[in-house]
Amino acid sequence: MEQRIDYYNAAPEALKIMMEMEKYTKTTGIDRKLRELIKIRASQINGCAFCLNMHTADARKMGETEQRIYCISAWEECGFYSKAEKVALELTEHVTLIGSKRVPDELYQRVREHYDEKQYIDLVLIINQINSWNRISIAMGNIAK
Repeated sequence: MEQRIDYYNAAPEALKIMMEMEKYTKTTGIDRKLRELIKIRASQINGCAFCLNMHTADARKMGETEQRIYCISAWEECGFYSKAEKVALELTEHVTLIGSKRVPDELYQRVREHYDEKQYIDLVLIINQINSWNRISIAMGNIAK
């Protein structure tokens, strides 16, 4: 597969909006390494090799360990993610698979034990942003290089 469309040039106004949201997500109080773990986990679920390649590299540059990157798909069974990280990753899975998993009240309550109202919103926006990028990347034929 090769990239189908140069979407940055074909739809610059749309991509400008996407990049503005990306800038916003970087200003949130959500830890930058956790933001990358969220992006990695959603990209795994969505099967987006381009984004997986990008965000695992970004996580490494931020000092994230190989162990935590490699084990993210089995986060529930690992003792090296904090409770706050685990609930954020669980939320990532539920929002990414919203059609079948939804976000039950019980999960919302557990997330709120670690994150305030604004942080909850920011987590959902971060998750939605990477899901949007995954869908754009896959639909446009981006490949990992």
